[in-house]
Amino acid sequence: MFITDLRSDTVTKPTPEMLQAMFAAQVGDDVYEEDPTINALEAKAAAMFGMEAGLFCPSGTMTNQIAIKVHTGPLTEVICDVTAHIYQYEGGGIASNSYASVALVNGLRGKMTPEQIEGNIRPDNLHHPITKLVALENTCNKGGGSYYTIDEIAAISKLCKRENLALHLDGARVFNALVASSEDAKNYGLYFDSISVCLSKGLGAPVGSVLLGSKDFIKKSRRVRKVFGGGMRQAGYLAAACIYALDNHIDRLAEDQRKAKQMEEVLLQTDYVESVLPVETNIVIFKLNSKYTDNSFLEALAKHNIRASGFGPGMIRFVTHLDITDEMQEHTLKVLKSL
Repeated sequence: MFITDLRSDTVTKPTPEMLQAMFAAQVGDDVYEEDPTINALEAKAAAMFGMEAGLFCPSGTMTNQIAIKVHTGPLTEVICDVTAHIYQYEGGGIASNSYASVALVNGLRGKMTPEQIEGNIRPDNLHHPITKLVALENTCNKGGGSYYTIDEIAAISKLCKRENLALHLDGARVFNALVASSEDAKNYGLYFDSISVCLSKGLGAPVGSVLLGSKDFIKKSRRVRKVFGGGMRQAGYLAAACIYALDNHIDRLAEDQRKAKQMEEVLLQTDYVESVLPVETNIVIFKLNSKYTDNSFLEALAKHNIRASGFGPGMIRFVTHLDITDEMQEHTLKVLKSL
């Protein structure tokens, strides 16, 4: 019996074709900037998003934390949503790595408005940290996969330019947002000073994120990556998987998002769900009523070989991805109807 793993899109495994690409990769020493496959990935990702340069790193946490460190410093502050990954799930790295403060915004499902951001820009007063950076997340994990449109990004970018603030994108699932909105990744380069692009979630690469920005920004970031212990040697085998993912796995994200929407439709018809956050991409977050606790619901799913994540008291998260087959999807929908 198969196991349907809906805990996260990080659980994906390389496809046979991706493994072939990895085995065929040409490699070198990346600390010397001599790995041709890593160089090709960095150039490819930068071109896709209209940025000058890229830097390959092991994780999205590292790319985010590098960006924050380059943009900020002691006595400065980052504005982000209260649910942001950089604040909630990166181990307190903003304080530990950059010695920076955080101004938290109560956005709508993870999304901040220009007005909310403007209200959190500190006046020039020695009692306050200096506002330096605004960080957006696209898609918003705790917002149930909600995403900023390009028009919303443009409005925030205009504010940041006016206030001389850097604008960073935690693009952990940015391709899900791009597929859902049918927008061009290249336009992002018009608005962001730095972008973190994760390739090991919906795109299915085993490891890797790319940090994008200007040539000068990436030069500084490369030094910080070294200090963080992120200098890699013959990592082109990993970069080859990322290139394959960019070439072959973007358009198919629409399939993951279709499956998530099917789950939402079924959940809304059950007698054990109080509410479901509107499903826009590949994340389904729902609140249980008194019929189940989060633990008892996860146990009920486990009896049917379905794995999911608790997401707070009475809250459950499903994440669809390329390893969820049609058979697994049909099985999951049947089980959800039966519980």
